[in-house]
Amino acid sequence: MSAIPRPAANPRKTTSVRHLGMVDIDNLRNGVLAIPESVWDAENADKPNKFEALDKTRHIVFRFVDSTRDWRGSHDRPAWKQWRDLLEPVLAQAVRTYGYAHGVFPRVMLARMAPGGVILPHIDANPAAKWPHKIHVPLVTNDGVVFFCGGSERHFPVGEAVEVSNLGPHWVRNDGDTDRIHLIFEYYDAEQPEPDWLAPMLEADALRQRG
Repeated sequence: MSAIPRPAANPRKTTSVRHLGMVDIDNLRNGVLAIPESVWDAENADKPNKFEALDKTRHIVFRFVDSTRDWRGSHDRPAWKQWRDLLEPVLAQAVRTYGYAHGVFPRVMLARMAPGGVILPHIDANPAAKWPHKIHVPLVTNDGVVFFCGGSERHFPVGEAVEVSNLGPHWVRNDGDTDRIHLIFEYYDAEQPEPDWLAPMLEADALRQRG
């Protein structure tokens, strides 16, 4: 078998931060603020994204990829049905500037970081993270929240959608005295040609599984 091309990032992705504009988050934010602690704890315990870098940040995951090797397959989790009507208007507003006729959201989640919390320095190394845009919409924040991305520290205000570079080192800390809650999701154009490394990588994966 010929050498597998090294997975490369989608050239449409930002290498720093792309400001996408303000989004009407009021209805979603009100719903999120009403979530009981017991629900946060239960959803976080059952989340599929148990990565060390996330430390003690709690998540409610609405959609997730079927495999961290391939962004093209994804599924709704149980919470999606309950939250869909609140999420979809925010998602649509956040991505309107991309202009994709057939955009897909493979991962959608809430991330809640308590005061003093951190997300450790990391890159999103799995292949399924290399192609979609990674987008944040702050729902709750404070002046002490710092996001390091694209080589510098930043603060994102409530309601502003931003695409961040997830393939370079990034980290977050909450030095404030209130929670930081972001809607975080991925987005890609289903009509964009697939990268040349995807098929050989998946073929090699299948061969390894067959042993």
